[in-house]
Amino acid sequence: MDPAGLDSIAPAAAALYRRDLAAVAGIEKLRFFPLAVESGHGSTLVEVGGRELIDLSATWTASGLGHGHPRITAAITKAAMAPGGAGLTAVNPDAVGLAEDLLALVPGKGERRVYLGHAGSDSCDVALRAVRYNSARKKIVAFKESYHGGIGLAMATSGLHVSTGAVTPDANTVFVDYPNPFRPPANGEDALARTLGQIEAAFAVGDVGCIMVEPMLADGGMVLPPAGFLKGIEALCQRYEVLFAVDEVKVGLGRPGLLHAFQLEGVIPDIVCFGKVLGNGLPVSAAVGPAALFDKPKAAALLTTVGNPICAAVGREVLRVLVEEDLANRAARAGERLRAGFRAFNHPRIGDVRGHGLANGVELVTDRDSNTPDPDFAAAVIYRAFELGVCVYQVGGNTLEVTPPLVITDEEIDRSLEILHQAMEDAAAGKVPAEVLASYRGW
Repeated sequence: MDPAGLDSIAPAAAALYRRDLAAVAGIEKLRFFPLAVESGHGSTLVEVGGRELIDLSATWTASGLGHGHPRITAAITKAAMAPGGAGLTAVNPDAVGLAEDLLALVPGKGERRVYLGHAGSDSCDVALRAVRYNSARKKIVAFKESYHGGIGLAMATSGLHVSTGAVTPDANTVFVDYPNPFRPPANGEDALARTLGQIEAAFAVGDVGCIMVEPMLADGGMVLPPAGFLKGIEALCQRYEVLFAVDEVKVGLGRPGLLHAFQLEGVIPDIVCFGKVLGNGLPVSAAVGPAALFDKPKAAALLTTVGNPICAAVGREVLRVLVEEDLANRAARAGERLRAGFRAFNHPRIGDVRGHGLANGVELVTDRDSNTPDPDFAAAVIYRAFELGVCVYQVGGNTLEVTPPLVITDEEIDRSLEILHQAMEDAAAGKVPAEVLASYRGW
């Protein structure tokens, strides 16, 4: 039986969606509406059948430079003409160059190495496993509702996966609260002080080797922590000699209005993990960390095609484009325009608008007096936005994750704001049937 909503999209798009249902494993699907895309350009997605949508997700930030960026296309084409092998069993110039580029762009201390991988999941997983292998301290501190990947130790230390029962919690991981200024502790305690206190209590035992931190709690609701969060963690790590690992996979590399999200507080982590935008849609990830951790044991993180010349060439070109086109500053300006537009709605169902650059969250509530989360309303808004021509997703249950390509234009921002305002009005008026939402519940 078809899910609801297929009759409202082009017949060819509906046909492709049905083929997907019959052929592709459901275990790897996260669907909020029946989107069947055949092409894209810039910040635009083109459905099968020709309808265009403004992309406010960038495929969860992976298409950070937009769809079909000419310099990325040229890098793929050139590298694919005569690739030197398919992985790191043999040294190739672009893999080495990508590692060197990252070492130059990522501040750090001492001798460092770069792990090259396929996705943010394996970059985080390998970094955490390297800490476990090379340290006598086996415990990891992570955050409730965090997300570090869908495999191995990265998955088991992702609070979001643990809370949904998708994975058995790692026995040696301690989960602490992520400070949320919009939803402070009910007892009136300061959110930042509570979190830092929980971290220090875990560190003081003496068996913690590493803390893994998202500078913004992305999939947990695009939560923007209070000022002093990263600085406070850095100070505790230095005091208790705990490695400070930062997950920049979703909110780094230009998106926060700076090249790195950790630069928002001027900290220097020991380990930094990258993914998504690094490959602009191709499978490329990286982790930068101490040589003493990342050099052994040999072949313990061996994936056949990591560091292949095509993906490595794309990663290098992505970094060049970010710097040469000054996309971080562009993201900073575009983000200010977006957030100002959402705040100008003054919509009674918008509880909070937050973010840095083009990493933004719009939290939807039943009313502003209670600020009760309203995931059903959020689901209706994003479905209606899809119908009207905008692709945006929800995280944390009730928050719109607004993370468009870094190349989005002012005109596209303004048009998407118009559509989202209409979507909120229509959703509040009950124009999205409950049976449609039942088919697309996302997380």
